[in-house]
Parts: sequence; C-alpha cells; structure tokens
Amino acid sequence: MPAVLRHPHPRNHGGAPGGTGGIVRPRFWGLLLAMAGCALAHAGQPAADLHARYLALQDRLNDNAFQRPLFLDSNETVKSLRGEVFAVIARPFATVRPSLQDIGPWCDILILHLNVKGCRATVTPPTQTLRMNFGRKHEEPLAQAYPVDFDFRVAAADDSYLQVLLRADTGPMGSRNYRIELEAVPLPDGRTFLHLSYAYEYGFAVRLAMKGYLATLGSGKVGFSMADRQPDGTAGLITGVRGVVERNTMRYYLAIEAYLGSLAVPPADRLEQRLHGWFAATERFSRQLHEIDESAYLKMKRQEVLRQQTDAGPVPPA
Repeated sequence: MPAVLRHPHPRNHGGAPGGTGGIVRPRFWGLLLAMAGCALAHAGQPAADLHARYLALQDRLNDNAFQRPLFLDSNETVKSLRGEVFAVIARPFATVRPSLQDIGPWCDILILHLNVKGCRATVTPPTQTLRMNFGRKHEEPLAQAYPVDFDFRVAAADDSYLQVLLRADTGPMGSRNYRIELEAVPLPDGRTFLHLSYAYEYGFAVRLAMKGYLATLGSGKVGFSMADRQPDGTAGLITGVRGVVERNTMRYYLAIEAYLGSLAVPPADRLEQRLHGWFAATERFSRQLHEIDESAYLKMKRQEVLRQQTDAGPVPPA
C-alpha cells in the first residue's frame, strides 16, 4: 500500500512557502473547478489527469509538515520501488516547460545529487541519451562510478502539458527498469503543478546489498512518510528500502527546484546558485537528507562539474 504522508518531520524544518496562499476554502471550489474545466477542455488526457490529481491533493498540499505545497508518496513491491513528489512551484509554466524539455539542462540538474558523480548528454537523432555515473556520497574517481545510460524522451510539450521520460534498462548489481518521469501543467496566478516519480526494479543482489547497508551505514535513517502503526500503538517515520527511495526522490526533486531557481541570476553565477540552493534545501530536511557538510559538498561538486565540462569526448560503452 502506498504510504500517506502525515507529519514526516518537525515543523521547524519545513521549507519556504511555495506561493499558494492559504487553504482553498469551500466557497472557492466552484471557481477553481470552473477554471480547471476551461483549461482541461483544451488539454489532452494526461494533462486532465494531472489537473485532477492537483484538485484531489488540495488538503495535503495546503496542510503538511513540509510547510509548503508538497506531497510525497512511495510504494514497495517484492521486486520494485517507486517514489513520487507532487508539488506546486511558484514559477510560471512558460518558464518551466522550456527549461526542462531539452536534454541539455538535465545534466546540470542531476549532478546536484550526491550519488551522481558525472552526467553527459549525447544526441544522435532520433536518439537522446543521458550517461549518468552513480557512486558514493563522497569524492571518488569517475572510473570507480557505475555508468547507466538513460534514454531521454519528451513525450509531450505544449502550452498545457509537459512530460519528460528517462528510462534505463539496466543498472548496478542487476537492478533494472530505471524510470525518472516528470510531468507538469500550468496553474492560475503564474504557478506550475509538477509531478516527479523515480522507480526501479531489483533482484537478489541488490536486496542483499541493501540489507547490509541498512544494517550498518544506513541504520537509523528514515524517510518522510509515517510507517504503519504497530500493535502497541507506536508509529514512526518509514525506514528500510522505502526510506531509501523517498530520500532519493526528494533529492532529485530539490535538484529540479534548485535548477529553476538559478535561472533568475546571470549565467556566470548559476552554478554556485544551484549548489548552494540544493544543499540549503536538503538541510531543511536534515534528519532525512544530511550526509556531509556544505564545504565538502561544494568542493566535491565543483570538481565533478568541472570534470563534466572538460570531458568532451564520445560516450564510452557502459
């Protein structure tokens, strides 16, 4: 069963307001639905579905422990994990869509994640590929990181809806079917509703490695959702592999936020804006996301970005 986010973190760790104003009161529902109906009359079914999800999540978006219009969910099966973030961002769709529909900016986004040690985009029409190298949360040579090739595809991009799909058939230790999917629709008052999902499947080797990690370095780490209440009445934040996928989904979402936020400054200042912005955003959820201090993060990522910018050769075989 998917987790339901209640109060994942003390409220003093919530993020900055997202520009949604107060809770939508009943007398405004008619107007809101009418406005949505007008927009959906000209939108395709995926856009209509995402607008409907926005309306269905109003309570969770307006009242949550994040103190911002954001809802996080996760799901675990015997062989797969999936995390999702739904959020309202105070940026117009006319800015969000062109910023995320091209492959170029995605390496600037993904490299912000601690475990992404390198990223390179290759375009050979009609194929677009993102080579992501996954490694440890600390400095290491790129040769020691694991390369994964993601097929990059823009499934839809118009004035009413954006959908970007990243798919990889295989990953480390026999993991497979990696999917990073983003979709977005415009909202009134210059805002955008965004949905990001991150999922993959795994087998025995990954399950065994994850068990070892959670028993040692990952012990005590938690996610954002509340775990099921125990027979004695106690409950806490989710742990285990669902905690892992929730933390990584949030890191990817905050990377998108940091990238969009950097567009407001001159190009020469955008890298530093992204790096400082991503780290500050993760520290708002320090119980879940803190791994290294800011100086170590900045030093590591500056080196990785420089390596990424100077390595202009063809993508070698994975």
